[in-house]
Amino acid sequence: MRFAPPNPIRIADRASGMNAVSVRSYNERLVLSLLLQNKGLSRMDIGNRTGLSAQTVSVIVRSLEQEGLVSRGEAVKGRMGPPTIPLSLNPEGAYSVGISLGHKHTDVVLIDFVGQVKFYTSLPLPSDETSTNHSRLLETVRQALEALPDKHEGRLAGIGIAMPEDQEELALGPTGMAERFEAISKEIEDALGIEVYVQNDITAAAAGESMFGAAKSLDDYLYFYIGARLHHRLVLNHQIFQSRQPASQPVGLLDLEERLIGNGVASDPLWRRGGDWPDFGAAKAEWVATCVEVLNSAVSSASQFLPVGTVIVSSYAPTAVCSELASAVSAANSDIEARPGELGLSPKALGAASLPFSSKFTVDA
Repeated sequence: MRFAPPNPIRIADRASGMNAVSVRSYNERLVLSLLLQNKGLSRMDIGNRTGLSAQTVSVIVRSLEQEGLVSRGEAVKGRMGPPTIPLSLNPEGAYSVGISLGHKHTDVVLIDFVGQVKFYTSLPLPSDETSTNHSRLLETVRQALEALPDKHEGRLAGIGIAMPEDQEELALGPTGMAERFEAISKEIEDALGIEVYVQNDITAAAAGESMFGAAKSLDDYLYFYIGARLHHRLVLNHQIFQSRQPASQPVGLLDLEERLIGNGVASDPLWRRGGDWPDFGAAKAEWVATCVEVLNSAVSSASQFLPVGTVIVSSYAPTAVCSELASAVSAANSDIEARPGELGLSPKALGAASLPFSSKFTVDA
């Protein structure tokens, strides 16, 4: 099955919200995992794909419906036999908050059970080494929680935090940024009393793309994330792998920023969330060529040893940028299909928000 959650670095020792479902049965998780990947499945479909008996599926579906996690669609008449009733996850069945901690911004999202964004904001990271935005972040998380629909407060699965591990990326921020991030995690636990999941930011982004985005139907793929630097993860049989010492390549948006500044072009739009970039001219074209060269090299190296036929290129940069890079990779590699990621708003924050869902509702691969 899909959606094996990446192992969290740490989970708070707390019980609140929907914590009771964290110990639900394997078979219930199996059905929920299947419905996360597919909507509109009949009970027969579920039985065929999971190997569970019709009676077991009926009992599980009835229980999940009573909990509000699964909902029925309109009956579909077939050529023979009684109508079938499609089943899908109830978007209002569960909610999650995701926080992405970056060297320039902190993103906060609230999503429903199918990954739809219900709240989003981006906070600038203070550049003063003596200050923090802890209090403002806490207030923003509270605002996200207030965005929960009426009478759905008890359906919060938890809070996920995507935290950078790459030393090169951490070095881009103020001194002591890692310690500040760790303090933020503990402060949220202490202040809100909500279960918190912490994961490496690139791994979290890859998990979010698998659960809600372009990799939803994929078993094996290479995942690239273009932030300040270029990062990658390998996904095999739905498991996300990273090296023991996470490494990145200096061909991300910071490299593009340096090229723009060198050409006398304003670089502020690079770091804005949402919207398209202006015409950056030759500097961007040169950066794209360099970035594609690095991507092709990584794909070529991996393909010598691993059966990877798909590449996902993700970023909070405009989707058009990821599409351009993906198209270039596909053109250079006839046996590779490269796709742009689909979590453009904030892949790391959406990935962080997927962590409580993975832990509480899905099965390991």
